[in-house]
Amino acid sequence: MQRLMPAPVQRGTSLVEVMVTLVITAYGLLGLTGLMSSMHVVESEGFARSQALLLLADMTERIGAGNPQTAAAVAAYADSNKAGLLAPAGTGDSQPVDCSALAAGGARDVCEWSNLLKGISEKLGGNPVGAIQGARGCIELLTAPDATTGVCTPATFRVSVAWQGMLVSAAPGNACGRNLYGSADGARRVLAEQVTVGLPRCTVSD
Repeated sequence: MQRLMPAPVQRGTSLVEVMVTLVITAYGLLGLTGLMSSMHVVESEGFARSQALLLLADMTERIGAGNPQTAAAVAAYADSNKAGLLAPAGTGDSQPVDCSALAAGGARDVCEWSNLLKGISEKLGGNPVGAIQGARGCIELLTAPDATTGVCTPATFRVSVAWQGMLVSAAPGNACGRNLYGSADGARRVLAEQVTVGLPRCTVSD
């Protein structure tokens, strides 16, 4: 008598298993997307900070090279700082695009710095895109120069660069650009550096 062999059992992937796999994969992809988004924000913040450092160094070097010692030379660099109100250069200011008509010195330096802050050296569709978002610069006179014999007080400036950050954190204490970045002042970023201009010809005593 011929014995019948049992039919082989067919094993495959059920629809439930497929759905579970798809759900797990989707959650993994969502987490990866969130991670990439966070990394993009961190990279953008880091890039903006590095650009701000370059802009800050540009003006501090200009002031050092200009060596402002007279009241007129100092005024050409320093912002109006009455009652703590700063007049930032850069985004939204009235500086011309062409600074060549200005005499060499503080006025031209501030004009050229303003254009760097606006990023006009690189344009896309006619709009400047060569700088960080909403870049503004402030120059405050902290100590006026006094070349009186026996006094010899050098001029001290504080140069600040403010810009629009991507995350909201604690608002900076530095007033540069304050209330110019919307209601959330915590998105404002500021870097600052002091510059002291010596008085090499001044004598401390008779």
